[in-house]
Amino acid sequence: MLARVANDLFWMGRYIERAEHTARFLNVNYFSSLDAPNMLSQSRPFVLNSVYGMVDDRVEDESTLIEEEVIYNVGLNPEKLYSILSCIKAARQNANNARDLISTEFYEALNKFYHFVMNYPKDKLVKNGLYDFTTTVTENTAILRAKIRGTIFHNEIYALILLGINIERATQITRIIQTKLHDAEKAISSYSKPIKNSYEWTTLLKCAESYDMMRGLNRRTPSQLSTLEFLILNPNCPRSVMNSLNQTYAHICQIGGNNINNLNSSAFLIGKMRAEYQFKTISEIQQDVRKFIDDTLCCLMDISSKLEEEYFDY
Repeated sequence: MLARVANDLFWMGRYIERAEHTARFLNVNYFSSLDAPNMLSQSRPFVLNSVYGMVDDRVEDESTLIEEEVIYNVGLNPEKLYSILSCIKAARQNANNARDLISTEFYEALNKFYHFVMNYPKDKLVKNGLYDFTTTVTENTAILRAKIRGTIFHNEIYALILLGINIERATQITRIIQTKLHDAEKAISSYSKPIKNSYEWTTLLKCAESYDMMRGLNRRTPSQLSTLEFLILNPNCPRSVMNSLNQTYAHICQIGGNNINNLNSSAFLIGKMRAEYQFKTISEIQQDVRKFIDDTLCCLMDISSKLEEEYFDY
């Protein structure tokens, strides 16, 4: 397989996953604020800046934010690389470049999704279409993942796509945790034990589509400790960092299993990170949560760079 084609498959998976997490975060963060238990979490500028924080575009002065502008930028602005439209446009372009390696069923679903996003009216989105748009985006990304699993042969092509999906999932979940940690710290004056029992932890679980799973495992109200342990270390949570690392390791072994013992290989970096997180405890994370989250993002970026160098440079 040509390196550029492998790169297209890998990034196609990443862009699909990125679009889903951006859409869900926008949906949950915006509508959860209506039921928030304190004035700050209900504040529209606070919520909008949190959305910008998720896409790494947070502003210093929240009072300058305009709701319609933020929703448009994150949803449909073609000039913003982080927008949902830009992600789906890039995913479709990558699919076009690798058209002969993917199934007709998957491509048709992606093409239909692309036209939905490209033709969605801006005025409708910023006025009353946010729920409809973001819900349709998350539903379509779920359909795409089902088409990948059900209509593409489970060989190295499949492994490359799933490798991109799982690395992006770990990255986006970590970014969501980073953003909600910032929000919880900012809302410190609204709670008796602000970081431990902040409403932002419930919102975080919903952003990761893991609230019902978490409540099924732990009947108590989500806290910082239980939420971080579930979303980072629980191997059975399909959205957790640990689960994504397990999946990433399985797929890199399928592609380059002979390089696992090579200290300079991406397979070794993935295996090392996976082993470290497998035996990590929540008490260790609690010592400095912010540093741990920053280190996690750095490790994922290093793995992505090593993959580019090893498999995708052309």
